[in-house]
Amino acid sequence: MSSDSCGICGGDGRIGNSFGLTTKCPSCHGTGRRNSEESLFRDVTKTKPSHHRQANKEVVAPKQTWPASHAGAQLANEVQSCPSCSKEIMARLIREIIDHEIQHGTCTQTFVKKIRKQIRPLV
Repeated sequence: MSSDSCGICGGDGRIGNSFGLTTKCPSCHGTGRRNSEESLFRDVTKTKPSHHRQANKEVVAPKQTWPASHAGAQLANEVQSCPSCSKEIMARLIREIIDHEIQHGTCTQTFVKKIRKQIRPLV
């Protein structure tokens, strides 16, 4: 079957259109013969690493580790300087301050009172 001529170009290796333009046959690639080695499906798998990058991937912002507002920073400094708080409690309270700032834009007076009540030494 490998000696059969191409069914598209008739063995010529070139095809033409109604405008008189000619080009290489897409089926036999200009040889004029059928290629029996080629399967019906051509492997078009992209193997370059650049093909596997996601162009629309959202850039992850670095996690905020300290309050951004002045009131939040003051409150976080008070939490850090508290001798009665353990490191875990300090970390939790600072995280709460950051989360509150993200939601509300700044630390409200009610929130400041709530945090100060938690770091007050037990009498």
